[in-house]
Amino acid sequence: MRQTTSHNLLKNPLWLIAPAALMVGIFFLYPLGFSLYSAITLDDGSITLSHLSKAFELYSNDILFTIIIVLISVVILAVLSITIAALITLSPFRTLTKTLAFLYRLPLFIPFIVTAQMMRTFLAKNGLMNNAFVASGLLTPMDTVSFLGWSGIIITFVWKQLAFSTLLISGAMAALDDSQIRAARNLDASRLRILFQIILPQIIPTLGVAMVLSIVTMMSVLSVPLMIGTGSPTMMTADMAFRINSYGDYHVANALGLVSYCICAGLAWFYLRQNLKEKGAN
Repeated sequence: MRQTTSHNLLKNPLWLIAPAALMVGIFFLYPLGFSLYSAITLDDGSITLSHLSKAFELYSNDILFTIIIVLISVVILAVLSITIAALITLSPFRTLTKTLAFLYRLPLFIPFIVTAQMMRTFLAKNGLMNNAFVASGLLTPMDTVSFLGWSGIIITFVWKQLAFSTLLISGAMAALDDSQIRAARNLDASRLRILFQIILPQIIPTLGVAMVLSIVTMMSVLSVPLMIGTGSPTMMTADMAFRINSYGDYHVANALGLVSYCICAGLAWFYLRQNLKEKGAN
């Protein structure tokens, strides 16, 4: 009986992926399709663009604010991730690199809501950072400045995503052929030249994937703009929560979600294409 069942499964391999496909359909495709449908339809089911028009009319500044915050965060994140990964890969001081490798992984296991609360107590005008400066005599209480707001959002995003992106980039650097780096060193090439002319050109796809995933993550976070932001403008996720909690307006909230989907669509295409390329190469 078992052999017959196994034989039937082998004849119909689609049954093997049915459980996974069902989970994807229920928990991803259905909510995605429903939110897209809600963004472009009225309650009676007729097609309309009024929700999108209202979303842009009310929240165009917040959409632009979201894009700018994410882009600035990604640029800083890329620079810091490459720097840390390069130090771990090229530095001759192994004790230092092991300590650095341990420290940069710490944010990896902290949820965003916990990160937001930590940064709120750290970056506030009377927060831990300013209190430390006052206690050390570097600042007076009147000189302290709050970093809550757009700067605090950027700091939080970069700090939280730094571990993830650095892990991907340092892994890609470690996977490179050491003979290229050794040959460059034998020719007296500096570490900066090795980084920019040998290492970076070969890990650009991995760098792109790390930044794409980080952008999508930042675009979807609600806790950080709610807890670190200080009013208007704010990020689109906070606007979505406001429309639902204050007005029960799922149509405009889903319209803002559609804008987010469109922003991330090109990035998702790059990520999927890169994954298919890597699988094809293997």
